Amino acid sequence: MKVPFIDLKAQHLPISDELRRVVSEVVESADFSGGSFVQKFEEQFAAYCGTKHAVGVGSGTDALWLTMKAMGIGPGDEVITVPMTFFATAEAITMTGARPVFVDVDRESFTLDPEHLEKAITPRTRAIMPVHLFGQTASMDAINEIAHRNGIPVIEDASQAHGATYKGKKAGSLAHAGCFSFYPAKNLGAMGEAGAIVTDNGDLAEMLRCLRNHGQDSKNHHPVIGWNSRMDGIQAAVLQLKLRRLDSNNELRRRHAMAYSAALDSFDGIVPPCECVDAAHVYHIYAIQAIDRERLIKTLTEQGIGHGIHYPVPVHLQPAYRKLLGHQPGDFPVSEQSAKRFISLPMFPELNEMQIAAVIDTVRNAVNSRRAA
Repeated sequence: MKVPFIDLKAQHLPISDELRRVVSEVVESADFSGGSFVQKFEEQFAAYCGTKHAVGVGSGTDALWLTMKAMGIGPGDEVITVPMTFFATAEAITMTGARPVFVDVDRESFTLDPEHLEKAITPRTRAIMPVHLFGQTASMDAINEIAHRNGIPVIEDASQAHGATYKGKKAGSLAHAGCFSFYPAKNLGAMGEAGAIVTDNGDLAEMLRCLRNHGQDSKNHHPVIGWNSRMDGIQAAVLQLKLRRLDSNNELRRRHAMAYSAALDSFDGIVPPCECVDAAHVYHIYAIQAIDRERLIKTLTEQGIGHGIHYPVPVHLQPAYRKLLGHQPGDFPVSEQSAKRFISLPMFPELNEMQIAAVIDTVRNAVNSRRAA
C-alpha cells in the first residue's frame, strides 16, 4: 500500500463546499486585503491562543521578522535561537540586520536546551527565540526565567505548534510574542501563504499592524518604514473555517503518533519521538531517529511510503551561515547528530489504520533487513 507523506486533498475534500462558500463571501464583499475577514480571524485566533491580540501577516517568516523589527532589533544586535530548525528562523534574524547566536537543543525534545542558554547571552543579546520543533513546546519556564533575569524578551517560533500546550497554556501565549506560519501543510494551514503574531502587549501589536502596512498608522501617514505584509481576506476566511477543526485534527495526530510509537518503540535502531511531561505535542511532524537511515529511506521508497527529513543540514552548517558566522562541524553536536538520524513518517489527521499499519510494517522490514545484513 502506498501512503503519502501528507495528503492535503484528503483534508480539503470533506470541507470543499464550505471552502467554496467562504471564498465566495470574500469575492462578493471584495474585502480582499486586510479588512473584516482578517479582523475576525485575528479576534478568533487570539482567543484560541489565550492572548489579547493577534496580528495577521503575509507569512510565518514575516511574523518572525516583523516582531523583531517592532521590538527595535537591528544591526549590531544578537538574537539567540537553535540550529535545529527550518532556515527561516535564522533568516528572519539576519534580515533585521542582527546576528543569530545558536544554542544547541536537548536530546529528548530537540528544543532549545536551557542549560546552554545563559552562557550564550552577551550585552548585545536583544531577544531569545526558542523553536517549538515539530509541534512540541520548548522548556519555557526555564527559558523565561533566564530571560527575565537578564531583561531579555522571548519570542516563540510557534510555526509548527498550532494548538500545542505547555502546562496547559497554548503555544504563542508563553512569552512576549508568538509567531505562527499558516503554510498549507501546517496543522492550521491556509490555501497559500499567511502568518500571524499573538501577544498580550498592546503597543507591540499596534506597531506590528503599522509595520505590516508600509509603516502606516493612518491612510498616507507613515511614521515608520514598514513593508507590505498584509494577510489577504481569502486566507483569513479559510483559516476561520479550519480553526474550528484544529483541536479535533490535533487529537487525531496525537492518536496516530501513539499508534506509531507503541509499535516502533520495540524496533532495534529506531527511536520514536518523546512527549515531554509538561507538554502536549501536536505532531506537525512525526520524526523518528534511525541509526541506519539510508536503509530505511531505501525501503520506504521501494514500498511507496512517503517520508521526509527535517532537517538534513542544521542551520549553522548551511553554506550561507558557515560563511557568515564561521561555524564548523562539532559546534552543536546534538543538532548535528539528529540531522543525520531524523526521518519523518507520514502524519496528517486523515491517516487511517491500514495506512499506519503499512508504514509500521515497512519500518519493521527495514529493521529486519538490517539485522540480517
